[in-house]
Amino acid sequence: MPDLPLPGEAERALYAEVLAQGGRVLFRDVAHRDAGTVLRLLELGLLVHHAADATLTAVNPRTVAERLAADLRSAGTRMLVRADELPAPLDELGRAYDAAPRKVEHSGGVLHIQDMEQIRSRMLQLEADCQEECLAAQPGGAKPAEHLSEGRDRLHRFLDRGTTLRLLYQPPARDHGPTAEYVAVLSEWGGRVRVLDEPFTRMLIFDRTTAVIPAAADNTRAAVVEDPAVVAFLVSGFERDWERAERVHWGAVGDGAHEQVGRLLTEGLTQRKIASRLGLSERTVAGHIARLREVHDAETLFQLGWQMRGARAGE
Repeated sequence: MPDLPLPGEAERALYAEVLAQGGRVLFRDVAHRDAGTVLRLLELGLLVHHAADATLTAVNPRTVAERLAADLRSAGTRMLVRADELPAPLDELGRAYDAAPRKVEHSGGVLHIQDMEQIRSRMLQLEADCQEECLAAQPGGAKPAEHLSEGRDRLHRFLDRGTTLRLLYQPPARDHGPTAEYVAVLSEWGGRVRVLDEPFTRMLIFDRTTAVIPAAADNTRAAVVEDPAVVAFLVSGFERDWERAERVHWGAVGDGAHEQVGRLLTEGLTQRKIASRLGLSERTVAGHIARLREVHDAETLFQLGWQMRGARAGE
């Protein structure tokens, strides 16, 4: 049944007027004043129209409430039945999905995926199915801004459902403002990120049951490993690297981007050019500038740059 709003002030006033006249009025006496209010009372069932004598009769609100409640309970029961029946047709689609041809190869219990889109799809599926823990080793430094933006929202949902994340980076990530800011936010959500100043292999391990590792030097192929012995070996390697890795106060590192924005302002760069130089969104740069204007009590961007140049000259 469609949702019906509770009677508002106008409906209650008209209903009270009908009751004051004995619970029965001529339709024409009230309809010409506010036809919409009359219509809503009729829809709710608080008034009944009698075509024979063109009158409106008030209905006991308790009777209406019981009827609406019964309708809602009936609708709820139908929804529950539909919820129970829903998996059946989707099971057939699931079997079709499993049977669909993919650019993968099975070798020795390892699933090899050759297509980048298939790799991404498989990773997202494993991430969605992960219940307890994800271990991630990602060598390299600066991460592309679009990857950071996309990953931030996804990992927020991942951590928000109670799953834990431990992530290994290399030192260049600490020196890249956008990446450091990204990790600072990630840390606030409960993610744990360390830096290891030595070579290590890219990999992801989900719930200590499934690992994803590169199957090509250029990362265009991936291998999904579910063999317990192999996964346990990879987990032990990650734990060894994790213990040797450096703990970082990412909140303080993220503040470095704040300083970089200020330095580029003093050099005369515009907000857009600063965003491009640092790999930040213009919105992020605008946030840094707003905080800098507050600190330096500057009303305009020109005034801010001028005051910061003076402050730096006096250092």
